[in-house]
Parts: sequence; structure tokens; C-alpha cells
Amino acid sequence: MRQLSELDASFLYLESETAPMHIGGIYLFDARERDKPLAYSTFVAYLRSRLHVVPLFRQRLKEIPLRLGRPYWIDDPDFSIERHLAYVNLGDHGQLGSLMGLASRILEEPLKRDRPLWHITFVDGFQLDDNDPDSRSFALIVKLHHAAIDAFSGEEIIGKLLEYTPKARAIEAPRPWHPQPEPSEERVMLQAGANLLRKPLQVTSLAINAAEATARGLIHRQMRKLPIPFPLFFAPHSPFNRQITANRQIVSTSLDLSRLKAIKATLGGDVTLNDVVLGLCAETLHRYLANHDVATDRSLVAMTPISVRSSSLRKATGNQMSAMLLDLATNEPNPARRIHQIHWNAVESEPYREAIAADRLTELLPSTMLALSARLYSELQIAQRYQPVFNLPITNVPGPQVPLYLQGARLVRQFNSAPLFDSLGLVIVAVSYQGRLTVNFTLCPDVVADGDSLTGLLEDSLTAIESAAATLKPEGAGPEYHMNSHKTLTDEALTLMEGGLRKILQRFRQ
Repeated sequence: MRQLSELDASFLYLESETAPMHIGGIYLFDARERDKPLAYSTFVAYLRSRLHVVPLFRQRLKEIPLRLGRPYWIDDPDFSIERHLAYVNLGDHGQLGSLMGLASRILEEPLKRDRPLWHITFVDGFQLDDNDPDSRSFALIVKLHHAAIDAFSGEEIIGKLLEYTPKARAIEAPRPWHPQPEPSEERVMLQAGANLLRKPLQVTSLAINAAEATARGLIHRQMRKLPIPFPLFFAPHSPFNRQITANRQIVSTSLDLSRLKAIKATLGGDVTLNDVVLGLCAETLHRYLANHDVATDRSLVAMTPISVRSSSLRKATGNQMSAMLLDLATNEPNPARRIHQIHWNAVESEPYREAIAADRLTELLPSTMLALSARLYSELQIAQRYQPVFNLPITNVPGPQVPLYLQGARLVRQFNSAPLFDSLGLVIVAVSYQGRLTVNFTLCPDVVADGDSLTGLLEDSLTAIESAAATLKPEGAGPEYHMNSHKTLTDEALTLMEGGLRKILQRFRQ
């Protein structure tokens, strides 16, 4: 029995019918080197034989009554792999557009909480090559809940499930599995009580009047502990920060990774490949806003997750991330100079040197208030009434540069999606694999209009950066570049946050 962290639990509390909080993946396989197409039954047998490498696949949530504490992961004694798998045959509609449309509909559906939080759809009849109807291709549409993994561990899981050799290994019999008995309600309640005794602030937080009376001191005390680079709620308003619906769209395009590496070499200095990827995303967003006649008074702010995994710090599941709030310098007209500025913002500028530990963000409120605050954050549309904390997340996940296989079928391409929630209608996830970088835009089409244009804008942005980098003097951008957001935490920002908390508490009384 292992308790979720506050960060992991927050993804459960943020989830709603219009905002499922799972990470998605669409994996395309070429099976032409096999003697025959990969049958669904073979895939099920293969996956069954590999369940032992991913323990979370057989663990479900155990909620604590009255939400007196965070849930636990426990072995699911009723686990059945069939409850987590589905089969779809596209038939005569096996093109990529049909597959992506199917994936969007599947990813709109939340995972069921009464079982382990994952699901895989095996898609047959997919044509990897439109000119070859007998291409023997198939696809997997994967959903893994964000409470169990982050984007980095999601890639690790896929790497564990797949193979590094084109020769199909013999499918072994599943290893014996003996689930631990489900803990009793009494044990769970006793554990929750022990946790409350260790953290008396959680008990006092249940009294709403007491929580309101101490709100200002709590926020000041907790916020002063966080290495925040500029005041929260000071990102500009943008078209991406509006209330979302349940509709989802995944827009993806693939680029040659060598082009981005060439830009990095041309810009020189300490510019990293990640800086180039962020600069590419920033230029794409800059062009999108310009095409829709949207002007912002400040540069867009991205939340960029940073993995803190290491050989000495490993957990079976969960989110092992830090996060950095990063000014994307979208007000800078030169896209090559912007990359230097992004690098300076992320590395050289003193306020940015420490990333915000993601699990410390949840310390703003006691854990017994997490469910209330997360849900009312959406219901009260706080990010729309005030300036948002950030405009969108951008995650760059390094993937394997060698081919992966599933029973002799080669993984040729993958698309990735990330969860949205209210006031966050766009997320960008970039994943590299075998010399290519796939940039994925997960968006709500009712918030982000004309989402299909993002792929063309990305290509145009890369070309523009290449041209600008070739003519840019090697001076970069230094500490003379200052933006209004580079301020210490001010009482004005705290007042805005307290106002939001006060509204939450008033709503709770009602």
C-alpha cells in the first residue's frame, strides 16, 4: 500500500468529464518484415507476459473515506487484462486521418476509477503507406493516468514494454502474480488518522473559518519558501486560457532533428537543443497569435517540466518532476535572438536558476483542501478572472534514437497527448525518436480555433529560425534583456491569490 503524493493526487482532483487527466500515445507499427500480420490475440498474449515489468498496470486506487487524506495504490485483486484492452478494425478507412480522429474520441473519455488507470486500443487495418493497402501495419492508442506517471516515465514504460531487436522473442508464460490483500477500511482510516496527527494543519484546515482567518499568513509563509521567478498570475491573457469543453484534437508534425541541431551549432554559446525546441514553439505561437490578430502586452509564459529522475531516486510510479516558469520572449521579433533570450531566462538569470519543485506547489493548501480547491478553481474560472499563472505547458521528452519493435513490427512513428483542464486549452509535447522530432499540439478545438494551421506554422517557423540564425551576430542576448515579469514576489500578486482563495472559501460555505 503506497500513498499518492500531493502532486499525483492533484491530478485526480482536477479531473472532470470535460477534463480527463491522462497522458496519451498513438504508436504506429510497420509489420511488413513479419511473416504474417500481428494478430490481436498475439498482442494480448505478449502484453500479458510483460505485465510484471510495469507494476502500476495491476494497481488501482484506494480512496480514503471523507477524503481525509490522499488515496493509496493497492494491488487489484480483481485485475483482468481484458478490461483494459479494446480492438478496432478501420477497414476501408485506414488512413492516418481516420486513425487520429479515432484517437481523439478515445482520448476524450476519462479512465474508469474502479480499476488500474490505463487502457490500450489495438487498431487493425491501418495503412501506413496509402499506396500499399497490404502494408501489414497496426497502431496502439494508449492512455495512462497522470496520477501514475509523468511524460518522462511514460516514455520509460513504453520502452520497457517494447523490444530492441527486430527478431520476435518467444512469448513466455506470464509470471505468477500474488496480489497483496486489500487493506481494510479500518486500516485505511487508522493510517489517515496517523497522517493527520503528524500534520495538525490538515485538521485545522477542515474548519473553514479557521482556514480563512489564517489564509493570508499561510499564503505568505508558503509562497516565500518557493523559488518563484516572477509573480504568479502575471502571465498575459491569451486565447489559450479560456474554459474548455470535452472536445479534443491532436495536431502533430515531424521534423528532422538534424535541422534543430544545426541551429544550435550556428547560434553557438551555451544554447542547448532544448532551447531551440522552446524557441521553435515560441515562434509558432507568435505566428499563430499574429494570424488571429491577437496582441499581448507581455510575452507568453510556459510551464516547462523537468525530470528529476536519477539512478539514486526512483519510484515505481508517480510524477518525479520539477517545473520552471519560463518567459518565451514572444515579444522579441527576431526568432534567433529569441532563442538566446530563452536560454538566458532559463539558465543565466538568477531568478530562474532554481526550478519550482512541482510537489511544493501543492503546499499552498493543506492536502485535505486539494480536492476542493482544484475543483473550485475550475468552477469559479479563477484563471479567467485573473491573469493566469502560465499560458501553456511545453514538454520536450528525449526518446530513443534506436528503433523499437513489438514482436518483429517496427515502431515507425509516435504521437503524444497531454491533459487539458479549464483555462488551459493548449499543451505542446515534443518527443524525439530515431533522428526525428515530433511536435504534438493537444488542444480543445472550441478554444484554439484553426488548430490544423499549427503544423504549417511550425514548418514556417523552423525555416524562419534557420534564416535568422544564419545572419545573427554571435552576441546573443545577455543580462541587458529585462522583462517586466522579472520581479520579486509582490504584495500585489499575493493580494490576487488571496482574492481567489477567498472566493473559494465563500463558495464552499454556500
